[in-house]
Amino acid sequence: MKVAPIIRSIRQLGRGELEYFLVHTGQHYDPNMSDIFFEELGISTPDFYLDCKGTHFGQISKTMASLEEICIVQNPHIMVVVGDVNSTVAAALTAKSKGIPLAHIEAGLRSNDFTMPEEINRIITDSVTDLFFTSEEQANINLLNEGRPKERIYFVGQIMIDNLYYQIQQISQNGPPSQALDIRSRLPERYLCLTLHRASNVDDPNTLKKLFGLLREVSEEYPIIFPCHPRTRTQISKNRFGKYFSECPINGNIDAGILLTEPMSYNNFLYLWKDAMAVLTDSGGLQEETTALKVPCLTLRKNTERPITVEVGSNTLIGDDYPSIGLKLDEISNGTYKKSHIPELWDGKSSERIVQVLVRVGHD
Repeated sequence: MKVAPIIRSIRQLGRGELEYFLVHTGQHYDPNMSDIFFEELGISTPDFYLDCKGTHFGQISKTMASLEEICIVQNPHIMVVVGDVNSTVAAALTAKSKGIPLAHIEAGLRSNDFTMPEEINRIITDSVTDLFFTSEEQANINLLNEGRPKERIYFVGQIMIDNLYYQIQQISQNGPPSQALDIRSRLPERYLCLTLHRASNVDDPNTLKKLFGLLREVSEEYPIIFPCHPRTRTQISKNRFGKYFSECPINGNIDAGILLTEPMSYNNFLYLWKDAMAVLTDSGGLQEETTALKVPCLTLRKNTERPITVEVGSNTLIGDDYPSIGLKLDEISNGTYKKSHIPELWDGKSSERIVQVLVRVGHD
């Protein structure tokens, strides 16, 4: 999702101005979370597919070993990585070991929560990065406080928003995806969307049971659409939590309950959440996307590496104060929820700014 805008911007350059090759690590192995994205995002088949499935450290080690071979053959002038997943830190370490300059998109984000693997990935990646592309001013401050050179920090805005605007345009032009259209046609005006996958929420059965119990109560008033991450699905099955969810009625209205679905493609889920009364999530990206569309977002975490979504955006941190979900939903429902604004440079042109820097650096 974050690579697609870069590729589109490169294609708009003059022929031969900037060449690239795309490596897909295979970290996200569910077909609904990977393969179909390439079709929806307008990305051609990756030049290299590494199929690096496995545990946290297994993914990192496999990616590094495979990517090293690619770097030896391709000898790139620069490696560009995005975000904070295992693939990010693996590619960053590989680039540094091979003497390849590294550019990090979404650099400088910090939650200061070292129980999150993503926070470790962010810090390690930025420790070896050469070009820092940041999405908000706090990220610039974080990097400067960590001693990174100011001249290598580029405030470009949030690239996720480039893709968000692009996909909304595609849905407008091509029509809504059939799966989401079917679900949406049977929902009331007010409904919620939920995503849940972080270890802090799903790995402890007691925490997950408490959360599902409260959400079940909420869903009696506002039905909840829940595309379920494979990790969360495993925990639901393992702990026999199926009682908290509802079966989707065939050709009937969805009036109540938590509707558990398979993971959805980006466009299917976007079509649903953009019109939702609110989004409940522990995802980082959704905090930003909901802020860009001014959709209320209740984040089921104690902290966020994207503070601007709370400070000026539509996001509120819930932490483990689950009863406050109902109170916030009441505010949203009656129109007293906080007013939100779109952050600076979240204008859909971040990828253009990034590519301009990459071209300039390539000419130096």
